[in-house]
Amino acid sequence: MTNRENLLGELPAAVYTTDARGRITYFNEAAAELWGNRPEIGKDEWCGSWRLRTADGAPLAHGDCPMALALRTGRAIKGAEAMAERPDGTLVPFLAFPAPLRDDLGNINGAISLLIDISAQKQAEIQTQRLASIVESSDDAIISKDLSGVIQSWNAGAVRLFGYRANEAIGKHVRMLIPDDRQQEEDLILGKVRSGERVDHFDTLRRRKDGSYVAISLTVSPVRSAAGKVIGASKIARDITERKESESRIRMLMREVNHRVKNQFAVILSMIRETGKHTKTIAEFDTQIRNRIMALSQSQDLLVDGDWRGADLADLVRNQIRPFAAERRIHISGQPVMLSTIAVQNLGMAFHELATNSAKHGALSSDLGTVEIGWTTSDRFHLTWKETSGPAVGKTSRNGFGRIVLERVAPSALNGLGHLSFQSNGITWTLDAPLELVTTPDF
Repeated sequence: MTNRENLLGELPAAVYTTDARGRITYFNEAAAELWGNRPEIGKDEWCGSWRLRTADGAPLAHGDCPMALALRTGRAIKGAEAMAERPDGTLVPFLAFPAPLRDDLGNINGAISLLIDISAQKQAEIQTQRLASIVESSDDAIISKDLSGVIQSWNAGAVRLFGYRANEAIGKHVRMLIPDDRQQEEDLILGKVRSGERVDHFDTLRRRKDGSYVAISLTVSPVRSAAGKVIGASKIARDITERKESESRIRMLMREVNHRVKNQFAVILSMIRETGKHTKTIAEFDTQIRNRIMALSQSQDLLVDGDWRGADLADLVRNQIRPFAAERRIHISGQPVMLSTIAVQNLGMAFHELATNSAKHGALSSDLGTVEIGWTTSDRFHLTWKETSGPAVGKTSRNGFGRIVLERVAPSALNGLGHLSFQSNGITWTLDAPLELVTTPDF
């Protein structure tokens, strides 16, 4: 082995030589490791790899490899890219630096080539390209900046979120996105980044190009150099407008639920108080209060089914009367009316009291009795409950809970007037109220 070969053998890089015809005359261990193959000295030509491919992966004949090209042209080649295919199918990308060797007369008597394995660089390129693709296709705004706060990169998500094009943002200070009253946030964020800390899911406001504000969740991570030194920051900004609006709706709904629950408690307490005044036994009190709370619950069910926007008047009537009489004995007339929530609750109580009284003493206690419920909605809401073909009902001076509901509670809640009259074959109840307090705003 020559001194030159001893020297080449110590190199960590792959090196091999050929004669003037391209037959391999020497290779070091680094070359054998790169190829995954040990060529036969003096027989195998041009390159010691099992097979060759171009940088694009197409098959490449050994006679067209960089070494063969250098010998044919008589010129050195710098950094020709190709891939060695090992017998196990592994592909190793490399850069070849072949150069002809000449004798004292200048004639080519061989060649030498240095091969540099670029597998790590290629893998890094793939990862970088993949990461760049993910960043560019992200719905979130992904921005990088240096430690002074100057924007270095700006993806498509940032364009959509903030309105600035990349060429309008890169090179500008990130403070252009920060409202005047939140400028101190940038100092706090940069302070954490410089110390290597990460800022997770920080909810704040930022300013768009058009001057409008957008609610975002901000995550900021330090960007480090190969040596591990913090050189900048990567920021991910997610639009949380819908989340904030949803949270606002939930808070509003909770306040509304709290208000309605308190109202229901007030109604139930009133029921208990008034029922207690007009019942003689605990059993009678228990029955009446149970029935009245169940009637209130049925009205609530209609409101829940309608997402608390209201309920149909005809549905409310049928819902309250159904336990007391067959539908053939109930005649309902009137155009469709969507009741407001307060109307559902108060008319529901009124219909329950009317149906209960009718089943005990009025038209529904008789086999031939019927009930007609009708309404009109011209300038005002006018409703009539009329019983016919029932037993004679005498006017009573006693103000029971039902009468209080019909003449005071329900009418006053709707800013209207209620009137209860007694005929020889049944009672009639009328309600006159402003239309806007009875129907929903969308009606």
